[in-house]
Amino acid sequence: MASPEKNKKILLDMVKQPSNDYCADCGAPEPDWASYKLGVFVCVNCSGTHRDLPAISRIKSIRLDFWDDSLVEFMKTRGNAAANAFYEKCVPPFYYRPQEKDCVVLKDQWIRAKYERREFTGENNSLPYSSGLYEGILWKKGKDNKQFLKRRFLLSETDFTLRYFTKEDSKKPKAVISMKDLNAVFQPEKIGHAHGLQISYLEEERTRNLFVYHDNSQEIVSCFNAIRATRFAYLKKVDPNAKDSDLVPLITRSSIKEGYMEKTGPTQWEPFKKRWFILNLTDRKLSYFKTSLDALELGAVFIGTEGHGYSVREGQPKGSRSGRWRFAVTLETPDRQFVFLCDQEQDQREWIEAFKLVISQPMLPQAANVDQHW
Repeated sequence: MASPEKNKKILLDMVKQPSNDYCADCGAPEPDWASYKLGVFVCVNCSGTHRDLPAISRIKSIRLDFWDDSLVEFMKTRGNAAANAFYEKCVPPFYYRPQEKDCVVLKDQWIRAKYERREFTGENNSLPYSSGLYEGILWKKGKDNKQFLKRRFLLSETDFTLRYFTKEDSKKPKAVISMKDLNAVFQPEKIGHAHGLQISYLEEERTRNLFVYHDNSQEIVSCFNAIRATRFAYLKKVDPNAKDSDLVPLITRSSIKEGYMEKTGPTQWEPFKKRWFILNLTDRKLSYFKTSLDALELGAVFIGTEGHGYSVREGQPKGSRSGRWRFAVTLETPDRQFVFLCDQEQDQREWIEAFKLVISQPMLPQAANVDQHW
C-alpha cells in the first residue's frame, strides 16, 4: 500500500537534486510539479502546457497530489537530465530556448516541439526553420495607422535578406531587409496580440520597426526561429572562426528596459514631451519613439562607460524646467546632459539601474560607431 508521506518525501528529495531543481523546460527554480509520463519536474507555468498534452504528458503536484508507488519508482528512473538528453539531443544552436520570464507562446511551442513533435530527438530532419528559406503570410501593422494587414514575407539564407510584399502575388518587395542589423523579439503586450513579434532593422542609420503577428502560434515561432537561423548563418559567414557559443547571444537581442518617459531639449528649457524609450545593452543605444508602436526612431544616443565620461543619477539639474511628471533621471555624457522625467518612483529606479548596467559594461571598440541623432 502506498505511503503518501513517504512518497512525498522521496519526490521532494528528488526535486532538490541537480538538474531536477530547475524546471525541465524553462529553467525556473524549485519546480513543484512533475510529469509522471515523461519523468520530468516542471514549474507551475509550464505544467499548464503539459496538461494540454494528455496523450504525451500527465501532470501532478509533488506536494498536493497523491502519488502511487509505481509512479514514484518511474520518476526515480527518469529525471530532467535523462529526459532532456533525449528530447533536446539535437536542438540547433540558433533555436531559441525560452527562459522563465519569456512570453507564453515561446514556452508553449518549445514544450510542444520537444515532446509532442519531437523536433530535437534526431528523428525529424525536415523542419521549416532549418531549410534556409522561409515564406509565410503575417499580419503587419501599417506604418501610419493601427490597422494590421496581411503581408507576404520571404526569408532567404542565399542573400541573407528578409523581404515583404504588399500583395501576395507581387514580385516586387516593399522592403528588402539585410540580416546585418536585423533583430526580432516577441512583444505580445506592446503589440496587443499573444503572438506579437517586433522586427527591427536600420534604415539610413535609424531604427525601423515592423510589428507583426500570426494567429497560429506554431507558425509565428517557426518564423522567429527561421529569422534566427538566417541571422546565425550570416554571423558565421562574417566570422567563420567564431565559436557558436560566442555568436548565439548576438543572433537576436532583447532590450533591458522599455517604457515612457518625458524628455526635454538640449537647453533644458524646451517643453517636456512624452516619448517611448528603448535601452539596449548589446549596442549601448538609447532610442526613442513618439509612441510604443511607432515605425521609425526619432532619435538615439550612445552610452559609454564611466571612464569615457558617462554617468547617471537621480534628480534633475537646478534651474531646469519641470514637466508633468516628477521623478527625474539625469544622464551625463561627454557632450551633453540629458534630463528625463518618470511617472512613478519605481520607473525612475528601474531606469537608473538599467543605465548603470550599460555604463558598467566594458565597451567594445566597434560599439562607439553607433550613429547618434537626438
